[in-house]
Amino acid sequence: MASLTKSNLPRFTTDIYQNEYLAEGSREVNAIVTVTATGGGTTGGRPLSAPDTTAGSGADAAVVLMVDCSGSMDHPSSIKMRSAREATAAAIDIIRDGVAFAVVAGTHEATEVYPADGTLAVASPATREAAKVALRRLKASGGTAMSTWLAKAEALFLTRRDIGIRHGILLTDGRNEHEEPATLQKVLDRVSGHFTVDCRGVGTDWEVAELRRISSALLGTLDIVAQPADLAEDFRTMMATAMGKQVADVALRVWTPANAVVRFVKLVAPVLEDLTERRTEAAPRAGDYPTGSWGDESRDYHVCVEVPAAAVGNEMLAARISLVVPQDDGTAEVLTQGLVKAVWTDDLASSTRIVPEVAHYTGQAELAEAIQTGLEALRAGDEDLATSKLGAAVRLAHASGNEGTFRLLQKVVDVVDAEEGTVRFRKNVSAEDSHTLDTASTKTKRITKK
Repeated sequence: MASLTKSNLPRFTTDIYQNEYLAEGSREVNAIVTVTATGGGTTGGRPLSAPDTTAGSGADAAVVLMVDCSGSMDHPSSIKMRSAREATAAAIDIIRDGVAFAVVAGTHEATEVYPADGTLAVASPATREAAKVALRRLKASGGTAMSTWLAKAEALFLTRRDIGIRHGILLTDGRNEHEEPATLQKVLDRVSGHFTVDCRGVGTDWEVAELRRISSALLGTLDIVAQPADLAEDFRTMMATAMGKQVADVALRVWTPANAVVRFVKLVAPVLEDLTERRTEAAPRAGDYPTGSWGDESRDYHVCVEVPAAAVGNEMLAARISLVVPQDDGTAEVLTQGLVKAVWTDDLASSTRIVPEVAHYTGQAELAEAIQTGLEALRAGDEDLATSKLGAAVRLAHASGNEGTFRLLQKVVDVVDAEEGTVRFRKNVSAEDSHTLDTASTKTKRITKK
């Protein structure tokens, strides 16, 4: 990995939102940590159809496009396969000069379509054009075993150990039918932390939970492209975002004092992702939680720490939150830092005040759980549970101002009273509407900062 210093990184800032006052005997401290990066890579307003040759060297970035070429991509017509080729070509056009890249055809096995020599090509006008010509070899046949696609991507990334930012794009139209779930999990466990992957499902014959499992493990995004004709634009946008990343392997480091325990660390915006079990020990009483790659963006994290109970008047540092990036010499560069405090008080008004940021994101997590449980009940034919859970989701979406999710819910249930969460079960919900709502369930509405 290339050496990184503050001079060639985006500028990071940290804001902490918490109620630091606790009642006597209370132990739980909650904080929303907003991390913002500015001055990193962006598309600079350039047309998405044109590669960016001015945003700096691409030598520290690599991307592998994994395209489902199983037999289902030709059914019920060849439009999915044709659209996949066009979308991949559109994405290739966005790859910045100097970025290493490859295209993999995924079936029950993985085949490198370009450059087809077991390595990564280096983006230039000539290699982009050659890659688009090679896309003609993408044809639908065979089964689906996504672990082989991810293993192939890992092997390709390993041919360039000097590259820091490693990004994959995975497109599929179906289920992972030709391998056991344990096989996929074994590969996910092995490659986690080595590269990120954005997943896209085209049509409605794929399983949301299956692709979420991949995107979650590899810190990427998940979305549905219901209509194949929309693939090209989605791929352009996705690749443009990938080209905007400037620093990889960034970790959220949480230090706590003696006898304090981190209960959880969760990404809560722009999506929900529980990072608690991904902790790696970094130093005495400090642990690192992976955040993936960063460009110009802002994210919110919910950190919960349990501290020793104390008497009124006592004050302590409950946690020190840092964003760090590893260096070649084994040290870590601290990019930004914030403090979480605890003060014990007998003032009831102070100790019971709920910070809007904490309340908001707790509600967003409840919203995601209600949607996913409701849709699972809907698929199982449990109309009463589906109506109850999706009604709760309507109430939570309405209360938090999550208008995007509220509109998606209206396609699945008839809303009688949004404030109370009263809904009527809608018969014959389309697979597209169900998939779209499920996919969007973990996308959060950020709280408006005042």
